[in-house]
Amino acid sequence: MNKKNLVIAFGGISPEHEVSVITAMQASAALSSSEYNLVPLYISKSGRWFTGKSLLELESFKDLKELEKGCIPCLFTHNDLGQTTLKTNKDGFFSKSESFPVYAVLCAFHGSGGENGAFQGVCETYNVPYTGSGVMGSSVGMDKVTAKALCESAGIKVTEGTDFFEKEWVENEIRLIEKCEEPGYPLVVKPVHLGSSIGVEVVKNREQLTMAVETAFRYDAHLLVEKAVNPLMEINCSVLGTPQACISSVCERPLGKEELLSFKDKYMSESGSKGMASASRVIPADIDEKLSDQLRTASKTIFRLFGCSGVARLDFLVNSNTGEYYFNEINTIPGSFSFYLWKESGFSFRDLLNEMIAIALEQHKEKNGRIQSYDTNLLSEKAVTGIKGAKGSK
Repeated sequence: MNKKNLVIAFGGISPEHEVSVITAMQASAALSSSEYNLVPLYISKSGRWFTGKSLLELESFKDLKELEKGCIPCLFTHNDLGQTTLKTNKDGFFSKSESFPVYAVLCAFHGSGGENGAFQGVCETYNVPYTGSGVMGSSVGMDKVTAKALCESAGIKVTEGTDFFEKEWVENEIRLIEKCEEPGYPLVVKPVHLGSSIGVEVVKNREQLTMAVETAFRYDAHLLVEKAVNPLMEINCSVLGTPQACISSVCERPLGKEELLSFKDKYMSESGSKGMASASRVIPADIDEKLSDQLRTASKTIFRLFGCSGVARLDFLVNSNTGEYYFNEINTIPGSFSFYLWKESGFSFRDLLNEMIAIALEQHKEKNGRIQSYDTNLLSEKAVTGIKGAKGSK
């Protein structure tokens, strides 16, 4: 019996490209010897699509430039039966293209190029099941300003902050600096559309603020400057399911060497090839039961509010003196799929992935069970004549 083709999509044009590779390798290892034929879809930093079995081995990614030379270009298309397939694009007289009918897509992107709803839109266009949140949830989750505004509208506290674009900074730098300083130092500078703490910096004076803003603009044209929570305790929680039915994991307290967790804290420990699973953390978080319940409830509320699906991770900032908490961000495709949080609930990594795939298939089935078109005679000869007449009457 032929195995079903599960496409593992990862990479992408994003500063978090390498993190995505690690998550994809973890997933492929967990699903090896499963019911699926694993088909890699690697999107390079230049945006090109590649496939090939070597792309399921971490060793292949030591030199990304050399990697592309040995990979097979590919694309989504339809076969004669109308099925969406991942088709190889081989050159040469003796080369023959292969087509893999797509059963489902496991999205393992992180950051702007694949977590922001763009790739999800491609999957929607080709009508294939895919894991994780849809276009809206993905795009809203990637925009920190919009995400904070939605949470605030739902009564979930967010830190005071100011957002601005690079053009505004160039034209009114002093005015914006003064506005950023209104809550008082320390402040946190963040790119609006990135994750993994890239470009994020805590600043304590005007000189540091200016330098941090200039650095962050290298990654994003839209920045957010927030009042830092002090003393700070970061608490995260994962949610699994759909807006109609979801459950929350236990909470975790990540441990970092800096005031805010850095990219290095998250991914560059001695076991950095394990992605987010290698970061130091306390699970379950050493917080009181009341705060844990509040954060788990808030996590599910935000998950539903954004229309998320699959697995996501919600990050909160907590004042360790008062217990007051603030929404920080949502990761609609969290590093390592946050499997380390679900182990506490009895899920193995494979169990978690299978549940994500099952959710994707069920949502796809439900969507396709709805009316997809509306038949009218709008393009009949009479209607077209009427449209032409309307143009002539202008």
